[in-house]
Amino acid sequence: MSFTVFLGNLPTWVTADDIQSWLNSENLVADSIKVIRNPETQESKGFAFIEAPNAEEMQAIIRRFDRAPLEDRLLRANPAQPPRPRGQQQARPEAQSRPPQRSGSRRARRSKNESPQPQSAFAEELAKAL
Repeated sequence: MSFTVFLGNLPTWVTADDIQSWLNSENLVADSIKVIRNPETQESKGFAFIEAPNAEEMQAIIRRFDRAPLEDRLLRANPAQPPRPRGQQQARPEAQSRPPQRSGSRRARRSKNESPQPQSAFAEELAKAL
């Protein structure tokens, strides 16, 4: 079983050595630390993965770093999700893929035979042009 922590919202200057020193100062243990970088520029993407030796250490790291302030931001720490296979998107239910509809919108109240009414002079000109 993996005990990996996702540490996000990091400034781009943060290195694995920085994270290791933070962990050491809190008496926390990590088996490995990987700061994710852009392969072309080698600049940090703003997140890292910390491999903890056990579940208790993983939870201690999460408790210490989740919502911890660093510069003008709050860090995010939570259990890492397993990687998705490349080229595959996560399946979403149909209701999530459509934009939400407001219950009281004009579209919902308008009958099928009624034409849309322009809302401004610009909308009227646009309607004429189309």
